[in-house]
Amino acid sequence: DFGAGRFADMDETGDSDVAASMGFSGFGKKARTFDLEAMFEQTRRTAVERSRKARESEQEEGQGENVGAFRGAASCSGLKTASSSSASSMESEDSSDDDVIGPPLPPGYGDDSGDDEEEEPEDDNPVKRIPDSHEITLQHGTKTVSALGLDPSGARLVTGGYDYDVKFWDFAGMDSSLQAFRSLQPCECHQIKSLQYSSTGDVLLVVAGNSQAKVLDRDGFQVMECVKGDQYIVDMANTKGHVAMLNEGCWHPKIKEEFMTCSNDGTVRTWDVNNEKKHKSIFKPRSMQGKRVIPTCAAYSRDGKLIAAGCQDGTIQIWDRNLNVHTKFHCRQAHAPGTDTSCLTFSYDGMSIATRGGDDSLKTWDIRNFKKPLNTATGLPSFFPMTDCCFSPDDKFLITGTSVKKGEGSGKLLFFERETFQKIYEIEVADSSVVRCLWHPKLNQIMAGTGNGLAKVYYDPTRSQRGAKLCVVKTKRKAKQAEALTQNYIITPHALPMFREPRQRSTRKQLEKDRLDPVKSHKPEPPVAGPGRGGRVGTHGGTLSSFIVKNIALDKTDDSNPREAILRHAKDAEANPYWVAPAYVRTQPNVVFAEVESDEDEQDNEPDWKKRKI
Repeated sequence: DFGAGRFADMDETGDSDVAASMGFSGFGKKARTFDLEAMFEQTRRTAVERSRKARESEQEEGQGENVGAFRGAASCSGLKTASSSSASSMESEDSSDDDVIGPPLPPGYGDDSGDDEEEEPEDDNPVKRIPDSHEITLQHGTKTVSALGLDPSGARLVTGGYDYDVKFWDFAGMDSSLQAFRSLQPCECHQIKSLQYSSTGDVLLVVAGNSQAKVLDRDGFQVMECVKGDQYIVDMANTKGHVAMLNEGCWHPKIKEEFMTCSNDGTVRTWDVNNEKKHKSIFKPRSMQGKRVIPTCAAYSRDGKLIAAGCQDGTIQIWDRNLNVHTKFHCRQAHAPGTDTSCLTFSYDGMSIATRGGDDSLKTWDIRNFKKPLNTATGLPSFFPMTDCCFSPDDKFLITGTSVKKGEGSGKLLFFERETFQKIYEIEVADSSVVRCLWHPKLNQIMAGTGNGLAKVYYDPTRSQRGAKLCVVKTKRKAKQAEALTQNYIITPHALPMFREPRQRSTRKQLEKDRLDPVKSHKPEPPVAGPGRGGRVGTHGGTLSSFIVKNIALDKTDDSNPREAILRHAKDAEANPYWVAPAYVRTQPNVVFAEVESDEDEQDNEPDWKKRKI
């Protein structure tokens, strides 16, 4: 011990000498020391105090008469020794773990027991789980919004309509003016039938009224276009693509490169994004007599192993994705024959199917017992071949839209409970039909497309995430004045007036000046009608060929029998003679006609060399 102390003294003196020689007093602050036993004791006392307060509040609510006795016992327990207090803390931990563990909660946070009591009535009332307290309206156009699509993250919405436009909406980039950041017509003059993002959200499938589906990237540029088939081949399995109008399309939920389309040529085809020259596989729905039927809607199951199609003869046919010859499940009379089944979707658990029929009905089916529907709701008018239905993210509800005629009410978004199929809620969306509906699982927001060109987004500030909540809080951007100026000028205030140029302020004033200028606002002369005048050639030209072509186009010759056309006026001519007969009334009242020589007499008078040899 003496040697160790001696070495310690030598180290201290050595350190002090080094510090003095280098000009500072020490080598830094000493490390803080913590008394762990005191900290544990403080935490334990805090837990005991919190458990005492919790018990007091419970006793005051439940049993008001025992408050005094409980407070006395609680105060006695607070004055006990360390061993008794630790025992009481163990008992309080057993009774309510959340009350006694850890330091006290900050102000503004209640006990978990109170939160549980508040959440219980919400679970009892399913309507409170529907996020519809707030809404925003996106103006797509003036015609029907026939397609809606949201990427998996919920950051970007895409809408398509009967006006051939596809518009992209970015929730994070929009402000409260709610303007789309891009609008394009990917399929020229064809109505948009379906829009859907892939499982990764990097590409978009566009299905329009033509026979070739397109795949666009997130910015709207084309990635691939399906090939068109040969319409003169009878067997559709031998063609490379569709030959008639498309009805619907969707992506594979697991394989990001595969998608499916169905068409009026009676086929359902799967495609690969990397191979646009030929389809991947083909499925041909057949009627009970083995004839071709048209699939009006199609969908993958949630695991991607099944392909289902709703057909025009009212049947629902389901194939195994790897076996395209025979159906795995088949329901013959799912909906009324001759009506278009507008939507077919799988539930999130993969066991049920919901179908929206053209016979104004909504039905659910169990795949394991596919003969009869589980539930049916009727009296839901549908005027569009793409009226939607979808399941809620928790599989508790089923929603669909209804159609109305112009001026006869408002279209509604109806909510049905999946088990009982009772209509528990409805939303009046607009004074037009509700065509498309979508309930995004990540955002917990509901989108609806209407027949008058609106796309509505319903959300709840507390239950919904991101999406519409991001853009409603942003104020409208003010247009910068620098952007309004067409040309930058160098302003020299002390320049001579003869060198001063008029300062251009905005494009609007310049346009008004141009309108007053007779040269700039001169209206072009219309094309000359007729042969031409003033040295200008007429619309049909001055050549003989153009004149003949014009007369050929205007030729209105009568190809009927001329004899019948003349005899039609014979009786009227005899009763009321006007031209020839009145001139010969006195000189020749009786009409004398020339005698008609027969052909036989003429042949007899002919010479022999003209006679026909038999």
